[in-house]
Amino acid sequence: MEKSEKNITIVDVAEKAGVSKTTISRYLNGKFEFMSAQSKHKISQVIEELNYRPNNLARSLKSKRSRIIGVVVSDIGSPFASILLKGISNCCDRYGYGVMITSTDDDPRKEREYILSMIDQRVEGLIVNTTGENNKFLEKMAQTGIPIILADRPIDLNLFDTVRTADMDATIKAMEHLKERGFTKVGFFSEPLGNIGTRIWRYGAYERACRDVLKISPQSYILESKSEEFVERLLERFITLNGAEKKAIYSTNGVTTLHIVKAMRRLNLKFPDDIGICGIDNWDWTELVGNGITVISQPSYKVGKECVKRLMFRLHRNRNAAPRLIELDCELVIRGST
Repeated sequence: MEKSEKNITIVDVAEKAGVSKTTISRYLNGKFEFMSAQSKHKISQVIEELNYRPNNLARSLKSKRSRIIGVVVSDIGSPFASILLKGISNCCDRYGYGVMITSTDDDPRKEREYILSMIDQRVEGLIVNTTGENNKFLEKMAQTGIPIILADRPIDLNLFDTVRTADMDATIKAMEHLKERGFTKVGFFSEPLGNIGTRIWRYGAYERACRDVLKISPQSYILESKSEEFVERLLERFITLNGAEKKAIYSTNGVTTLHIVKAMRRLNLKFPDDIGICGIDNWDWTELVGNGITVISQPSYKVGKECVKRLMFRLHRNRNAAPRLIELDCELVIRGST
């Protein structure tokens, strides 16, 4: 009689894969040194075929490891966060790790409390999409020895591994495209920069592009409020200040782009005739509005995967390695808005 799925053991996996029990154990613990790509692939296939699920509780008691990763995101309602989390979850599953997820709603107090709670629950490492308001706190946590990987939002590159998108290069490409299309004035629209590293870096990229590509002075418009009236006033100010110039907006994320598009519709403004628009984040709706919104497409799923891979490197190979900044290439997707 065949064994039920409940009774599948590591011995069964080893026998079917034609390797030792020790090799399977090393695979489940993410220790791939001296393991060929062929062996890894074979073990992965057998685990899936047998529907083998390690007993993480027993393993954690034996090894004094929880095999749980803590993930803290600033806004779980954002499409960026959902795609990021999917990449993290899928990659953790491959390594035999569970995921504990919290969302801070960009609240620094919640961020501190959730991180401390996760540490109390013995997570082995943290992936944090930070609010930008707890830098000293995160530095103190890192000094305790728990590995922390920053997703998207950088703090101190000398202290933390950071995985983000190469938006400097992408911004330059976007500005070159706007120049080719004849736009002479480009405004920077963003949520408040605060201490959020990504927004600050993107503004720096925009400033550089204005100087080196467009040869114009930068103009920034900050959505201090997301009320309809406030966003409309920002748009009207941008239009008034730039008169007969051919105008375009550079938006720093999908949330901002959505507010701008809604305000343009209420004001009966058409793109690209009245204002061109180019934003970061290739969310599903951006190709459905008019002839589509030109966007910088971020590899958000891959950011999640790379965060996990870097965390596994720290947990299983070298906790004391120098921090790395890992920047992933973006793609400029040109559509009718420009």
